Amino acid sequence: MRSVTKRILSACLLLALAACGDSSGGRSADRPPTSPGYDFSAVDQRLQQFLDDSERYDGISIVLVEELQGVVHQTVLGDHDSDTVVLLASASKMPSATLLMALDDDAQLDYDVTAPIERYLPWDGVYGDRTTEQLVSNTSGIPGLSALQIVGDYHGCQFYPEGTLEECGRTIYSTLLPGTVPPDTGFDYGGSQAHLAGALAEQIANSSLRQAFDRYIATPCGLSVFQYGNTLRVLDSWTGSPDSLVGLDNPSVEGGAISNLQDYARLLLLHLRGGRCDGRQVIDEGSVSFMQVDRGGKHGTPYGLGWWIAPPEEGGLPTLFWDPGTFGSVAWLDTARRIGGFVAIDDYSTYLAPEPRELVLEEIIPLVSRVVDEARGKSIAD
Repeated sequence: MRSVTKRILSACLLLALAACGDSSGGRSADRPPTSPGYDFSAVDQRLQQFLDDSERYDGISIVLVEELQGVVHQTVLGDHDSDTVVLLASASKMPSATLLMALDDDAQLDYDVTAPIERYLPWDGVYGDRTTEQLVSNTSGIPGLSALQIVGDYHGCQFYPEGTLEECGRTIYSTLLPGTVPPDTGFDYGGSQAHLAGALAEQIANSSLRQAFDRYIATPCGLSVFQYGNTLRVLDSWTGSPDSLVGLDNPSVEGGAISNLQDYARLLLLHLRGGRCDGRQVIDEGSVSFMQVDRGGKHGTPYGLGWWIAPPEEGGLPTLFWDPGTFGSVAWLDTARRIGGFVAIDDYSTYLAPEPRELVLEEIIPLVSRVVDEARGKSIAD
């Protein structure tokens, strides 16, 4: 259900982007008058150098998309190929938030992401005053991954493939986690709040999370392999084939999805094209903007719904959003240039892989931006 709060926030953001003109890099400000060709060879060279210098990583791949042209570049290096499927880890959050917005947009459902979740859950619980918006923006007051050891004692079902998402969600909802604080009083990343949001989605959609995602996102967007499982504690079971994915009944909402380059490219295009896939409105354009509104910044960490947010220049609006995974895969949107990208990594030997993430954020994204700006400058001159 479209809420008044959501309409106001979305309208304000869209009006602000339109008013900023060229200085903001907003939606209409920086579209090229023609569709230029891009030479991303320097990006490929930097990624190859990363592999050559690494003693750990054997493969890396990238896909770049633009609002007008769709996929404008794809490269697979090392032992990757065009069919490589990777565990996304936390790069699952943006797709999960997208599903929740699709449910909010469905006029046949009595659901509002800004309403207390007790309206929609049939269970007795202790977190009924939290909203979906707070759960997905990590501002619900439910301790996140920083409380991992405590979570393991109380809400540990979220990390294992056994059981069901409904059962685990009910446990989380009814069990007060030590360290819980009132909603919207701080930012604490990930954990129980994300899993609870997934259990809520199942109740709203009256189906499993996987079925809901397939109905609202995967089918209309033509995704071929994207799905949710739960492998975080049983990584040895993952062979790289979707058939080896476990935890299908208790999928990790924040970190259990798998994807190839083509599927994630379509998800990014969904956001760049105002919520449309192949001309079909999958989520409202206002929902795309709503996900990009900063909820965490007032608590010291700029974050929207599924998106980390790069602090904008003084007086400007944020235009760079990213969704990184702990194994090293990173997705991003550059709304100033109407372009996005996804870099895939499939080394799972550690839960913390800063090197690929830092490479993408500090070098690849700026390099892509430079190539785009130069190509569009030539296009304009021509």
